[in-house]
Parts: sequence; structure tokens; C-alpha cells
Amino acid sequence: MAESKAAQVRALVDQLNGWRRAYYTEDAPVVEDHVYDAAYRALQALEATDPDLILPDSPTQAVGDVVLPDFTKVPHPLPMLSMGDVFSLDELTDWAARLEAGVAQPVDYHVELKIDGLSLALVYENGQLVQGSTRGDGNIGEDVTANVRTIKDIPQTLAEPLSLEVRGECYMPKAAFAQLNAAREADGASTFANPRNAAAGSLRQLDPKVTEQRQLATFMYTLIDPAQYGVTTQHEAIAFMQRLGFATNPSSVVATDLSAIDAYITAQTADRDTLAYGIDGIVVKVNDLALQAQLGNTVKVPRWEIAYKFPPEEAATVVQDIEWTIGRTGVVTPTAVMTPVALAGTTVARASLHNVDYIQAKDIRIGDTVMLHKAGDIIPEVSQVVLAKRPAASVPAPIPANCPSCDQPLVHLDDEVALRCINPMCPAQVQEQLTHFASRNAMNIDGLGPKIIAQLQALGLVQDVADLYTLTAADLSVLDKFKEKSVNNLLKAIANSRQNSVERLLFGLGIRHVGSKAARILAEHFGDLDHLMTAAVEDVAEIKGIGPIIADSAVTYFRTEAVHTLVAALRQAGVNLTYKGQVVAADGAFAGQTLVVTGKFTAFSRPELTAKLTALGAKVTGSVSKKTDLLIAGEAAGSKLAKAQSLGVPVMDEAALLDKLQ
Repeated sequence: MAESKAAQVRALVDQLNGWRRAYYTEDAPVVEDHVYDAAYRALQALEATDPDLILPDSPTQAVGDVVLPDFTKVPHPLPMLSMGDVFSLDELTDWAARLEAGVAQPVDYHVELKIDGLSLALVYENGQLVQGSTRGDGNIGEDVTANVRTIKDIPQTLAEPLSLEVRGECYMPKAAFAQLNAAREADGASTFANPRNAAAGSLRQLDPKVTEQRQLATFMYTLIDPAQYGVTTQHEAIAFMQRLGFATNPSSVVATDLSAIDAYITAQTADRDTLAYGIDGIVVKVNDLALQAQLGNTVKVPRWEIAYKFPPEEAATVVQDIEWTIGRTGVVTPTAVMTPVALAGTTVARASLHNVDYIQAKDIRIGDTVMLHKAGDIIPEVSQVVLAKRPAASVPAPIPANCPSCDQPLVHLDDEVALRCINPMCPAQVQEQLTHFASRNAMNIDGLGPKIIAQLQALGLVQDVADLYTLTAADLSVLDKFKEKSVNNLLKAIANSRQNSVERLLFGLGIRHVGSKAARILAEHFGDLDHLMTAAVEDVAEIKGIGPIIADSAVTYFRTEAVHTLVAALRQAGVNLTYKGQVVAADGAFAGQTLVVTGKFTAFSRPELTAKLTALGAKVTGSVSKKTDLLIAGEAAGSKLAKAQSLGVPVMDEAALLDKLQ
């Protein structure tokens, strides 16, 4: 029996450690949290029967995971521990009873949301951010200071010049998570399983520019050495950190008993789907910080806090079909069409299956009963197949060899997980490209939506974006429900788009990796499309904000003969190919200065003034710090004016500004 238990322990340790590597180190989990939790609790139960069974590499003895070799190591003087878990109110009640039995005073609790992110430590010296690090293995983390500086809600300068350390959670908002996965899927890249792994993968980037694009955010909840600031409770610590400028979660409360904690859990569970960020439970902490210190820690977890984990929110349904659709970049995406089922407040009938590798790894087949959950509480996703309900005649899902739109062979490029159609005239791709080209952030051709484009294609009137500029009133008059007013409005919108600044055209062309921001940077740098089309990769890559990936994609695109033909057609149609935006003056009145604008102005709107100052060489930021060269203050300037005065930052009013601009 002892050998049998030892073998079970060894198997569970190996399995859990493999899952931990995928979750913590590779940021690519292979099982859902509740599956890991069940195996972890089974291991704990076995180890509890005989402590001699505990292995040195058991995950019950570890915190976090290994530090990635590409990062500088950061020792944590005070270890960053993980938390114990409970999965029901009964287990939470038992934990509280054990805790209260060991102390001789009434216990108040601080109850907080458990944010679905990764732990982060921030160190400040004299009010200035000097270091950011991950938890790592609890004792040694990874130095991610450069990446942390790109996160907007982390203050670079505190409201007071204090030297301190705070800890909290770095997370990815739901909207940013959905946007990131959609962009990765369109590019043929693998998607993130959940916001936590997306946040971890984004914070642990070697290029801070990538981190900056990922829209990360934070909530701070731990103040190290609080006594030196006169802080005695967790509730006071949250308020103190908020005053210093940190983002703290507004949902925390102080509870005096289990009934109040239960009410908080009930309310937050009901509101969970409405939050802008993911949560996977509730954290209960002893509120009195002195009592926390008295209770202390085990080798792995604090005795004074516990995490109540939400039960998995899943629903079973049947895969009726798998549809394959083509995006504008040629990526072929499979979608499961399922029996409609209620899940997390909505009815779900479709779920992306991402790519061929995903289907094969989970062995998803037509006719399978599958369990659904919502990744990040928003995106329906298949978590597992219920093999016990698989039909006897089941066969693996068919993988298309040819494009479902143009019937050309599909390819699986070496650096991608996606199938791709590389036929530039594929009707499905052309429709998506035309829709993107006409969209608001691209050429902004109002009234030219997917349904109109589909009709134009069906009639053979457009095959690429240049054909839009050859359309006539006679062409449009044959469209369904298109009367004279609709025809004139669309022709006017197409004509107006000819005058757009070239960055809109660049974005509208749908060049891989070239978003609206990169398009503007390229347009501003080169001035027109002709100079960009003849640029070398090295020259483009050196532009601030671009880098080698965007450079390679843009240069490769413009080397294509078909693209040269397309640009020639656009030029012939009178489409503007030059940059019309303001060029920043290197010798402008505010060249090289960091400015902050606050208050109300009579001669400008705030956006107009910001654009004008930027054109004169200024860097306009949103917060006042010691690095601010000048505060431009209108009426009702408020706290930014007070802070500038306290830091000795020069202040200029509107009258003085107008004099300088003359």
C-alpha cells in the first residue's frame, strides 16, 4: 500500500509540475484551473496521510515557478508567498474558526476581489520608481522595470517623496484581452488561454514596446513595512497607497463576521460578468496588520489570508458543425457551431476553435459533447471534450486542404499555427480587405459596409480597393435598395476619401502588423508613399516606434509587383499619397520640453492646444512630476497646478502662452 501511495504521489507531482511549467513559465496553460486544483488537493490529501511521502519537487512546497533566464534576477527580501485556497463557504468557515481559536481578540477581515493576473512588486526611492519585479519562485523574481514603466496606471513619481515597496496584481482588462487575441488570430499566431496568461506574457516581454501595446493595468494591495507610515490595518494600507497615486480596487470592504463575507461573495459573484477585468475568487485577510504578523506564515502561505475560489462556470453542449472562414490576411479560422446553451449570462451557439493545432490537441469532433467556459469571462471557448458521450461512429474533424472561398490550396507556414490562403484574389479575403479599407479608422468611406461590398463583388464591379474609385452612379444604381440619395452619398464619401492623409491609406491597405499608430509614424517619417516604397528594411526598423517586425512586413509588402500595380491604380484615381499631418518642428518654441496642460482655455480646445504644442516640439504628458519642464494652466487648473507649485515646476497661463506663440 505504501508503494502504491508513493507511486500516486510521484505521478501527481510530475503531472502538476508539467501543468505548472505550462502555466507559469510558458504562459500557455494546458488544463483549466479547476482541473489543476482538483489534482493539487488530491496530492495534498495523500501527503497529509504520511509526511514522508512529500517529495522535494512537490508543488505543495513551491511558490510560483522558475525565473526565466532572459531576465535579471531580483531577490525579494520579504518572500512573495502564494495563498491557500478554499472552495466553499463551509471550508472558509472552518479556516476562520481555526484562525480565531488561536488568537485572544475579535477578528475583523478585509475582503477583496481576487484579480486574475500575476503578482508584481514595485520599489520607489524618494518617490521615484526604481524597480518592478515579478514574484518568480517567491524568493527571486524577474526584473521587469522597463516594461513596468509603460503601464499607464503605475505612477513614475509618488504624491509624496517616500521610499517604499508595494505589491499587487498586474492584469489585462477584458476588452484588451479580446482585442489582443483577435489580432493574434488574424495574424496566424497562437491565442492566449486567459487574461492572466496574456498579462504574464505581456509583462515578461524583452521589448517594452510590446508591453506598452498590450494595455496592462494594476491593482496594488500590499504595503511593505506599513508601521513606519503609521498604517495599522489593511483597510488603511489600501487608502494610503491610493493617496500616493497607486491604482487600488474600490470593491474591498471590512467584514466583522462570516455572514458579511458571505454577503460580499454573493454580491460579487452576481456582478462578476459586468466587471471590466477578470476575477477568479475572493481574498479574505485579517484586517489588523499587527495580528497578521503575529499569525505569521507556513513555508508557502500566510496563515492570515485565504482565497475563496469561484466554482468553474461551465456548460455542456454538442458540436453540430465546424465552419471555416477566411480573414483579410488569409488566415483560415475554424468555428464550432453548437446547440445553443446558456453560459455566464448569455446564450452561446458558436465558439472559435482558433486553428488546426487547437482542434487536434483537444481532439474536438463533430457530434462531440463539449464543456464550454468563457475565457476572460467574455470569449466562449471549449475547455474539454466529454469522451464518455462521444458517438461510436465518431471520426476526427476534417481539415480542409483547399480554401473554402476560392478553392486554392491552403498552406501552413513554418512560423504560424494557422492555415492560410495565399491567393491575393481570394473573394473572401478581398471582401474583408475592402471592408477594412472603408472602415472609419482607415479611409472612412461612410455607407460602404460588408453587405454593399458583397453586392459589388457579386456584380463583378470591384476586385480590389482601387476599383472603388472607378464606380459610377450607373454602377451603384443597380444595388439592392439603392436610390438616388444613397448613390450620391456613397459617391461623395468615396470622393472625399481621395483627400485623406496617406497614413489612412497605409492603414487601410491592411499590411500585416501595420496598425493605425505605425501607419502614422511611417507617414510622418517618409512624407509620402513613394519614399516608403523604396526604403530599406534597416532604415524603416530604426524609426522610433516601428522595430524590425513592422519594418520587414512593410518592406516585403511594397516589394510585391501586385502592390506596385495597385498603388499605380490608386494614384491614377487621384488618391492622395502624401502626409498631410503636422510635422514636429525640431526648432519649435517648445522643442525638447516636457509639458503638462491643465484647466480650461478660451483660444483653444485641449486637443487643439496639445496638437499645437506637439507640433512645436513639445512632449505633452498627463501628469506633473519633477521631470515636467512647464505646466500650461488655464482656468480652474486644480490639483495639477498645486502639485507643479509644490515641485517648483514653472507655470505659464494662457495670456503668456499666446504671447509666446505670436
